[in-house]
Amino acid sequence: MNMTRTETSVHSHPVRPGLALAGFVLLVFCTASAEYLVAGVLPQLAADVSVSIAAAGQTVTAYALGVAIGGPIVTVLTAKLPRKGLAIGLGVLFIAGTVLTVLAPSLAWIIVGRVVSACSQATLFAISLTTATALLGAEKQGRAIAIVTSGLTVATVLGVPLGAFLGGGTNWRLPFAVIAAAAILATLLLVWTMPRTPAPTTDVRDEIRALLRGPVLLAVATTVIGFAGVSVVFTYLVPLLTDVTGIAAGVIPALLLAYGIGGFIGNLIAGRLTDLSLGKTLVGVFLALVVTLAAFPLLAGYRVPMIGLVLILGLLSTATIAPLQSLVLRHAGAAPTLSLAVNVGAYNLAIAIGSALGGVGVAAGLLQWGGFGGAGFAILGLILATVALRAKPRPDTTPTDSATEETHA
Repeated sequence: MNMTRTETSVHSHPVRPGLALAGFVLLVFCTASAEYLVAGVLPQLAADVSVSIAAAGQTVTAYALGVAIGGPIVTVLTAKLPRKGLAIGLGVLFIAGTVLTVLAPSLAWIIVGRVVSACSQATLFAISLTTATALLGAEKQGRAIAIVTSGLTVATVLGVPLGAFLGGGTNWRLPFAVIAAAAILATLLLVWTMPRTPAPTTDVRDEIRALLRGPVLLAVATTVIGFAGVSVVFTYLVPLLTDVTGIAAGVIPALLLAYGIGGFIGNLIAGRLTDLSLGKTLVGVFLALVVTLAAFPLLAGYRVPMIGLVLILGLLSTATIAPLQSLVLRHAGAAPTLSLAVNVGAYNLAIAIGSALGGVGVAAGLLQWGGFGGAGFAILGLILATVALRAKPRPDTTPTDSATEETHA
């Protein structure tokens, strides 16, 4: 596609794409890890600032709200800034918020630090995607998205255990200090290796118009509805495996680790497949999700098949990211940053919706049958994706996958 006018001159500068990508991946890993770290040190944090665990849990809510609400606001306010300076500035913003969290004397200051850090995530992720695509070339857009997203998937696997390991005992602040140090390194990599590009010729109105295009809104809705289906099952996967399937509690951590590794692999595979055919990849992933999620209630009483389903769901859980972000890029045209940032927030919204509705089912005694609800969400996601794929790109874009005509498949 014609990547935004912001990045058109990327290849005219002497850059080291590998190091620039490494900087983005590391920074994405840091922002995502900061979101998950708290779960591994919540008791220590609560004890240190003399609050209940429930009150300490507000730090998780604060970060999620910072991403979902603060992200789009930051994107709008920075729409006209040069991308390199903005990426570095967002890195500094994240570092400042994380350092504030490390030094915070009270829960209120911890929450402030968490919100400051979170406000950088969505815009930074959006810039990472557009810059990575410009560095690798439009024909490798799916792989570029998958590479950047790998920082997120690794954080999903390691975030909570990393927090628990580094924050063992009473030193809950150490994991955040380590993340701040890693973010400094990542930001310095961007300073040294990210190419300078002109300030965007688009403005806030262009970004908002792009977001309000029908296919972009459909893609965002597909993210919310489709990923909510995964969340319905995954949020309550542990009690399902222990209480219904009868898998020993000691086996669960290894299964969750395998699930996370599957997510890392599935993301990379989906990125490559997206470059071959965005449409076939997206439809295929949703069809596989429908079948897999629907199989959970049917096989819940059988240990070996359930272990297999957990591994398959891990592969599929992140496989929608590359094709859906590519779909947003295809239709957002020359002003994709706000649309990408909103789509990042859509994943957080999907988790909230899926976990809430799954909780209603569990409270009603339907723990075993949540997979049918998840499959229903996946079917709706498939329908929305199919409609979005049939829309033609705007004149300021060109198709993002090499087989555009195949999007009707």
